[in-house]
Amino acid sequence: MGRWFAPPQPGDIVWCRFPRKGIPVPGPKSRPALVLAVGETLGHPVVRVAYGTSQKTDQLYAGEFAILPALVDAFAESGLSYPTKFDLGTTFELDYNDIWFGVPPHAPYGQIPKLGILHPNLLRRAAAAARAVGKKR
Repeated sequence: MGRWFAPPQPGDIVWCRFPRKGIPVPGPKSRPALVLAVGETLGHPVVRVAYGTSQKTDQLYAGEFAILPALVDAFAESGLSYPTKFDLGTTFELDYNDIWFGVPPHAPYGQIPKLGILHPNLLRRAAAAARAVGKKR
């Protein structure tokens, strides 16, 4: 059943075993994910998260935005170690437990999956990415 974590907040960046290719099983490695929404099922937290990757951050497609080291404050607040882009078109709703989420290696917030937060300066970029996803569908 897994150990449940206290619910995060939308805009948190968390350490997640994001499912690969839409298959609803935990992926083989943890990666950053952006919390888009938080809910509850049967008394336990459930989150909708967007896929994060450090690959090809110089190529952004519709529905993606990046957090780069050049954005000094935003990058520091994110807790990320590498430039990372988030794909708001690739999301999953997952139970917020240790089956899907893990404590990051440097555990900046203690024994929870939180890496950092989406800096307010990036809200417009994230919103534009979300709008672009809506246009693709």
